Amino acid sequence: MSILGKIMGSIFKRKPDTPTAAAPTPAAPTASPAAPVTNAAATAPQPQSVDVDGILDFMNEQRDQKLNWRTSIVDLMKLTGMDSSLAERKELAGELGYTGDTSDTATMNVWLHKQVIQKIKDNGGQIRDMTD
Repeated sequence: MSILGKIMGSIFKRKPDTPTAAAPTPAAPTASPAAPVTNAAATAPQPQSVDVDGILDFMNEQRDQKLNWRTSIVDLMKLTGMDSSLAERKELAGELGYTGDTSDTATMNVWLHKQVIQKIKDNGGQIRDMTD
């Protein structure tokens, strides 16, 4: 599973490497050629809103060492139980298509945090803007 997938799984409580329920296998064709055809993408459920602020704040409250997950990719990774080492962050940068210099860790970390927060939002995560 990807690093981003593990972060998302920790927040949205998805089990790693658990496939979604498979669609039932259609029966053999019947004599009715006019049967409607459904598009799986069109019928896929939309992501439900998830209070990520509440989830991560609660996780942070349970810790002795408080983490600044709202602005730090390192702290966000630690809070979700991930290894936040430079090697892991470089791998995450590769997954997300970072084209900058991975030796410039400050710039990379800011970019990573913005990308991960956006991916969480894209998947139904509700996070207050950091300017609120």
